[in-house]
Amino acid sequence: MSYGDIRVADRADWLIERVATAGTLVLRKLGETRAGEKAVHRFLSSPYVSVARIVETLADRTAKQCVGRRILAVQDTTEINFAGRDKKRRGFGPAGDGKTPGFFIHPVIAIDIETEAVVGLVDAEIWTRSIGRVTSRRSRTIDAKESARWLSGCQAAAGVLSDAYVTMVADRESDIYLLFARKPERLDLIVRAAQDRKLADDGLLFEALAQAELLSTTYVRVAPRGPGDKGRIAKVELRAGTVRIARPDIKVLVDASETVELTLVEAREIDPPPGKTPLQWRLLTTHTVTCAAQAEEVVQLYRLRWRIEQIFRALKSDGLALDDSQIIDAERMFNLAVIGLAGAIRTIQLVDARDGSPRPASDVIDANFAVALERLCKRLEGKTQRQKNPHPSDSLAFIAWIAARLGGWNCYYKPPGPKTMRDGWTRLAAILEGYALASPQENPGIP
Repeated sequence: MSYGDIRVADRADWLIERVATAGTLVLRKLGETRAGEKAVHRFLSSPYVSVARIVETLADRTAKQCVGRRILAVQDTTEINFAGRDKKRRGFGPAGDGKTPGFFIHPVIAIDIETEAVVGLVDAEIWTRSIGRVTSRRSRTIDAKESARWLSGCQAAAGVLSDAYVTMVADRESDIYLLFARKPERLDLIVRAAQDRKLADDGLLFEALAQAELLSTTYVRVAPRGPGDKGRIAKVELRAGTVRIARPDIKVLVDASETVELTLVEAREIDPPPGKTPLQWRLLTTHTVTCAAQAEEVVQLYRLRWRIEQIFRALKSDGLALDDSQIIDAERMFNLAVIGLAGAIRTIQLVDARDGSPRPASDVIDANFAVALERLCKRLEGKTQRQKNPHPSDSLAFIAWIAARLGGWNCYYKPPGPKTMRDGWTRLAAILEGYALASPQENPGIP
């Protein structure tokens, strides 16, 4: 997919790298000079640029990286709310509170199942709500609802990742009958149940495993639920069984299949820490589960859904601060949002690489900087073994270690997070830019 103008395509690549490097979505900082700032404005306003075109270009790159791999496609929605920053905004409808101007982003992210690393963007929808009342939810077809994004995300993942083995994971908001009834053939689903659905035998979903045998007791890492929460390891009991869900009695679903057969996996925490809400996941999946190992894998795959939450944080308050952008026009803001999404993914990829990554350093930095990076690494290394860079010099992990050190990580205590990696990447880019200006080599690539 081309943007229609090779200069626009080159500018898109440059802008994504600038966002990841500078750690900001402030156009003045991205452009660096007045001329550069105007160039960013022209890109975002170009008739050749749209959310769909940017997404398609990024998705094509992700598809090439996913060939032959087991991939988890995770989708979710996040809100950008301009509370306190809504003056002069144009083209935005109400955000989640129904009043403040804002918009919504619904990406699909590819995760490598073997390494748990973020591979890239698969799809994204960005929209703002219309002002005014809408008709009853039960009287509208799925295509007329925002919930259609869950179905289109599945279709996009099946199409883009056609040469990979794909499982789609989503949270309770995606518990939609048509999501199961219209599932693409080449894709499996894991969805956290939100509704106590009626079963074909007149029973209810949440009681379906009341008499099921215990498959195993295992441990699940629970992601942090907010500032100050470090997460925990939960001890859970696993049960599983086949269920046949009945079609809801809604007129607009009359053309859907009358029942859908799925597997229900239940993970229920026992002996939770004082003051903690016990973990309880009821997961509906198209995967076959006949033993403890298969149930454990379904739970572990669902656990990886938190990776998209990391990307949202890197895009918003904990990173690029998209919600603080001063762009007032909705169309240009949407283009910037998807560029920011790509930059947030790059930040998380650097975090992934901190403990080792098979990706080459050339994925993010020109080979002409190899000597400079090795010299910089030696300056950052300490006297103890823990303060040495343990990664090969031609690997992305080697670069991530340097960025972490420049961001303030001391090689001890907890691993560096997105903020540290972003700050370090900004410093690294500035150092390499100075090296490029002083280097006799011609046009070494600055990240």
